[in-house]
Amino acid sequence: MYKAKQMIVMRRDLKMRKGKIAAQAGHACVEAVLLALVRDGRLDDIRIAGDDWIELAPTPMAMEDAVFDATTGEIGAPAAAISPLEAWFSAGVAKVCVYVDSEEELLDLDRRAREAGFISALVRDAGYTEFHGEPTYTCLALEPLYPEQADPLTGELPLF
Repeated sequence: MYKAKQMIVMRRDLKMRKGKIAAQAGHACVEAVLLALVRDGRLDDIRIAGDDWIELAPTPMAMEDAVFDATTGEIGAPAAAISPLEAWFSAGVAKVCVYVDSEEELLDLDRRAREAGFISALVRDAGYTEFHGEPTYTCLALEPLYPEQADPLTGELPLF
């Protein structure tokens, strides 16, 4: 079960081809995660695990802050000390794709996310392969967030 999720918001009104949707969502996801890693000073903490899985090294903590988990027998950081980005990497990099039906809705969501202090990677396609050469806002992705952070922004949007 995921603890944090990355929200992807697509513009359904553009009626993009499936490959275009995948490419645009990919651009937004990568940008949002990289921006969050850089903001948090964690870019150098990305590691490749033994099973070829990408992981984020745990944040170092003082022993007096450690918590013993009687269920697993492990010592770790208290839940409140784990950032959404770290929780996202440790529990399967969940992504949820929802949609809006206009550029206005997409730009409004981008504005509200930024005002709330979250990273929003807004993608503007150059228009070379679709959109008749017209640069067009296609989607956005939020940085990985806990549900209580993401849901006030995207919880009412339908799944894509």
